[in-house]
Amino acid sequence: MKVSKYLAEHLRHQPESIGLTLDEGGWVEIDALIAAAAAHGFPFTREELDQVVAANDKRRFAVEGARIRASQGHSVTVDLGLPPATPPPCLYHGTVARNLDAIRAEGLRAMDRHDVHLSADRETATRVGARRGRPVVLSVDAAAMHRDGRVFRVSANGVWLTRAVPARYLRFPGGR
Repeated sequence: MKVSKYLAEHLRHQPESIGLTLDEGGWVEIDALIAAAAAHGFPFTREELDQVVAANDKRRFAVEGARIRASQGHSVTVDLGLPPATPPPCLYHGTVARNLDAIRAEGLRAMDRHDVHLSADRETATRVGARRGRPVVLSVDAAAMHRDGRVFRVSANGVWLTRAVPARYLRFPGGR
């Protein structure tokens, strides 16, 4: 397992599995993380961690002093402290064709995360969708959602977050 995957797993989903407790904002002391990982058979150095944080093209992790956290995508309870933000008129969501019927019926749901993740550009959404197969990119009428009172936040790495996207705000390739 790569260090980046290990960090994502334990900073977003299962910190307790290696004896970590995230604070309310999702932060943990870096030294405690490194010690817990080593104690659970996955040793890495501070230099390796710094390399992963610096090299991650999606900026999935944030370091503040001696602490680290995942930028978004948590399934454990955290408050990232992100203020509401006005989204661009259109945002994008990458998925795969097998999910389209459910999305047409239910819209986009956070599933096991706190929020639905949206991209500001089609290229990023395409890369996200491609992780699970041949990507399909949906357009989200973020301006209409915002006018209708839906709240958006943007993470430190530029991912737009909202609780759900009802189907009426979605545009599918080739029409509805």
